[in-house]
Amino acid sequence: MNALPFLVSFITSGRLHGLGIGSTLSEVDQAIHAGFVDVVDDEGLSLRRDYGFLEFSFNPGPEWVMATCSIELHRLASGRSTAKKWRRSMQVDFPQYLAWDELRAELSRAPGTPSLKITDQGGFLEYRAAATDVSVIVSDDHEARGRSLGHGDIWSVSLWAAARVR
Repeated sequence: MNALPFLVSFITSGRLHGLGIGSTLSEVDQAIHAGFVDVVDDEGLSLRRDYGFLEFSFNPGPEWVMATCSIELHRLASGRSTAKKWRRSMQVDFPQYLAWDELRAELSRAPGTPSLKITDQGGFLEYRAAATDVSVIVSDDHEARGRSLGHGDIWSVSLWAAARVR
């Protein structure tokens, strides 16, 4: 699968390989087939699972449950090896750089695209879809592409558990 339809599905559904906020660690293990490193904080109150290109954070309970998930696209700029590993293990093909304009154009053609609120994050722009709890972070500096992202390239796409107002 190409990265664009994969990311459009993630943004419009708030699901990544069938996983969403509240998915258990065992569900993540069943869905994601790649090497990882686990980091548990000193108090045992949070777990971060780092797949290199993909990161999850979990909250404790009877079982660890997913609180966030982030696709770290910026890590692809320094080389293609991460993208090749991800394509082999998860069958999604990501380019070395992905421009927000390309993803935005693909999103505009998708049914059910949530509205996006834009926020300046100091060197980055955040496009947040509150309806699906997904944010796209885009480089807003004026650097050219190289071993780092260029202006308008996507830094990350993240699913986050929003604090609900009661």
